[in-house]
Amino acid sequence: MSERVKDPGVGAFSKEKAKRFINQDGTFNVKHLNKKKTINEAYIYLTSISWPLFLVLLFVGFVALNIIFALGYLLIGVTTIGIQSESVINDFFRAFFFSVQTITSVGYGRFSPEGIAAGLISSFEALVGLVSFAFITGLLYGRFSKPRSNIQFTKSVLLCKHNGGDALMFRLLSRRKSLIVLPKIKASLSLSIADEKGGYKNEFFELKLERDTITYLPTTWTLVHQIDHDSPLIGYSREQIKALQAELLLLFSYHDDSFNQELHTVHSYLFKNIKVGYKFKKAFHFNDEGKLVLNHALIDEIEPES
Repeated sequence: MSERVKDPGVGAFSKEKAKRFINQDGTFNVKHLNKKKTINEAYIYLTSISWPLFLVLLFVGFVALNIIFALGYLLIGVTTIGIQSESVINDFFRAFFFSVQTITSVGYGRFSPEGIAAGLISSFEALVGLVSFAFITGLLYGRFSKPRSNIQFTKSVLLCKHNGGDALMFRLLSRRKSLIVLPKIKASLSLSIADEKGGYKNEFFELKLERDTITYLPTTWTLVHQIDHDSPLIGYSREQIKALQAELLLLFSYHDDSFNQELHTVHSYLFKNIKVGYKFKKAFHFNDEGKLVLNHALIDEIEPES
């Protein structure tokens, strides 16, 4: 077996049913306790979540703010904003719509604050509106301008025949058409084993790949780890490899021409999900015009090894 390497940063402690270090979305599977909250974390969170969730939170926040101010107008009386009082429900909705006009600075002119109390509330709401829209503008800019890796890995890693022996294989592609320059990848194996005290510990090995860097990434890139005398998996049968409590940790880096900077993404595979005896189908071909065609839907297509 190859020599062990130092902990890459995920910790040497383990247990029998320890979960994976890296989630499928590329985040680390760590639960934080007693962590102080800061406004910077709110910004990072709101610029990192999905667009549907961001829009839902934006809508909920907008409605909640206007409900709060509408209740304030109800408390001092809707007549102070030029509304003839009727039922509580109608008064609330009219106050709500007046709040929307005020916080957005639309001001249709039908209603207006009358008196000091209504003037103070509407003035404060106008200020909240200005600050809120400035904050939202910053979030939108941050979401559009933030460099994001758009690399797609295969769902599974394969264990199949290669060069007269067995090898682990997985592949990736870029979802963008932008120029990907000098992509490189580092693969580490985290192996959880029982120690002499009856507990479990992690041992780490650097997995040698046939190629760990290329010049460009216009189509797919298949990564291969040959199981030979330099591999930590030498001596294991296919069934034993699949049964290992192990995780393949990946760090992928490249220069993206769209953002003109280096981007990084992490990914991992659990050995229990290895598909044995399969190989990847080609995901690209040449059409009748001689142009190379990449079918992104075929990234995970496999077939039995011959």
